[in-house]
Amino acid sequence: MASFRSTLLLFCALPLAGCVQGPDYRPVPPSQLGVPESYSVPATEAVRADVVRWWTSFDDPVLASLIERGLLSNLDIGQAVFRLVQAREALVQNRAALFPTVSASAGSSRSESLAGGSTTVTLPDGTVTSFSQGGSTSFSLGADASYQVPIFGGTIRSVEAARAQYAAAGFDLATVQRSIEAEIARNYVQLRLIQRQIDNARRSLLLQDDNLEIAGFRVQAGLVSSLDSEQARAQRAQTAAILPSLEASYNAAVSRLAVLLGLPPGALKDELAEQQPIPEGPETVAVGIPAETLRQRPDVLSAERSLAAATAQIGVAQAQLYPALAIGGSITSGADALDAIGDTITGRLFANIAQTIFDAGRTRAQVRSAEAATQAAFLGYRQTILQALEEVETALVALRTAQERERQFRIALEAAENTAILSRSQYRTGLTDFFTLNQAEAQLLSAGNSLAQARADQATALVQLYLAMGGGWDAGVVPVAPEELPPPPPTSQDR
Repeated sequence: MASFRSTLLLFCALPLAGCVQGPDYRPVPPSQLGVPESYSVPATEAVRADVVRWWTSFDDPVLASLIERGLLSNLDIGQAVFRLVQAREALVQNRAALFPTVSASAGSSRSESLAGGSTTVTLPDGTVTSFSQGGSTSFSLGADASYQVPIFGGTIRSVEAARAQYAAAGFDLATVQRSIEAEIARNYVQLRLIQRQIDNARRSLLLQDDNLEIAGFRVQAGLVSSLDSEQARAQRAQTAAILPSLEASYNAAVSRLAVLLGLPPGALKDELAEQQPIPEGPETVAVGIPAETLRQRPDVLSAERSLAAATAQIGVAQAQLYPALAIGGSITSGADALDAIGDTITGRLFANIAQTIFDAGRTRAQVRSAEAATQAAFLGYRQTILQALEEVETALVALRTAQERERQFRIALEAAENTAILSRSQYRTGLTDFFTLNQAEAQLLSAGNSLAQARADQATALVQLYLAMGGGWDAGVVPVAPEELPPPPPTSQDR
């Protein structure tokens, strides 16, 4: 059936191809769009890594589970799926205009008359009266057909535009999916970072509790003034004040992850309560060349299809400047009996041609508007390309700098741990004052948090790099609308 429809569509379109108005869309090669041959920052141009399921490179089962569940139940993705369905049905509607419209009708009627035999009826009041009766039944069948002939290709261009918009909607769906994947990963990294910071603060509180006790003993022994115990108390209170803020941030990250999975805010609290390390991915990723990256990015492909759709709309507008031809016909048959319905058949054919004579420049303004929209779509296409290249280079630099910061903070943490141990030992024996101990342990907490932040920044930059490279979807498969409407995402009660 599909093959027959395609053949019929081609049969209808070929004789009219020479009259199709508007420019034919031709993809612009990357060289004419100003795409450079290589990135302006150091990048590995080896064989590009497989980034379709980039989250598996972090070797974190919890992260992988969250992303895969989010792809199934995220509400933004669900909305994008229904927009894709709408785009497909718009294509079906536009394509239907290339075929005739046929309708059929059937009916019967019954007429009654007083002519005929006599019938006697006794009325409720006992009066007897009589009247004559008679009647006939008639049957009819009919069919009508009409066709708007696309002489100047307006309908053909409409189909081209709808087909391009359908493809763009598919790429938009892939873009939403990638965005949700990255947002889940970023929030997950942030959650693990906050867990680490909370753990650092609690361990620091244990040390400061011990310091406060030591300072109290030394004050009671008359070895130091009460200044030491007050400094210890103040430092502990400042560290304790950090925890409520961290816990609020942690709760926000957990709630955000739940919402990204289409769940109530508190649905993941138990699942994510156990502390886990900050995810770590590979140190280097081969990104290939810019043109290769652009072919992988669905947002760039969507912008290109939007340009193709806008180009086709010029032909739709220009076709309105020319005459419109409509042809049609009908056949009818009627009889007093069903077995004679085909004895008498009548039919008619008609054709109508219409041309706008004067519309105060409205149609030509529509053409100019379509041309302007195409120019805007081309600039939007180029802007999307530039932003894509910018994102890759920004992610490359962010990853490299985060890796260097992690190396330096690892050294700083090791030094801070040694300093804190020495300061504590010396304070116990009276070889240093409490201020020195206080500073050493403050540096220890800061270095631990800075190292955790650098690791989180490295993971986040890696996520951004995978996203910038077009990861998170299979570029070899063009997204299409499902044949049946997808079911609503599962709720927490369905799990």
